Amino acid sequence: MRELSTTRFGNIEVDETRAIRFADGIPAFEDEHEFVIIPYNEEMPFLFLQSTNTPDLAFLMVNPFIFFTDYEFTINDTAMDKLQIKKQEDILIFSLLTVPDGDVGKTTANLLAPIVINQLNHRAVQLILENTDYTTKHLLMGGKNMGDDKKC
Repeated sequence: MRELSTTRFGNIEVDETRAIRFADGIPAFEDEHEFVIIPYNEEMPFLFLQSTNTPDLAFLMVNPFIFFTDYEFTINDTAMDKLQIKKQEDILIFSLLTVPDGDVGKTTANLLAPIVINQLNHRAVQLILENTDYTTKHLLMGGKNMGDDKKC
């Protein structure tokens, strides 16, 4: 256990063996390699991906299949190898969320670039999907993409 100083949660105790490691960082945050997952609360499906290095860097995320039951994609071989995934049961999938101007009703999920985690070794990547209609802004409540009328 170690104490982690965060802007959102204050000082918290984290289990270093549960840290999520992004070997290449996250796009636009390539220098951020280690995060911990912090539940939003016990009643909600939301989680925070909190940097262990930068106190004010925390991403809100959710299991996308809760809100988008027909969401599907293939994890490419490069990511499978990088994460050392042996079987599907070892995989956790999350989508980063954006809450524009604090308006929860306009929250969007990034389905174009899911966070993929091997829950056995805690290695992770943000996978950028190719040849897909998914975008970075799928309305969480209501099931429509921001900016068009096509269903997700």
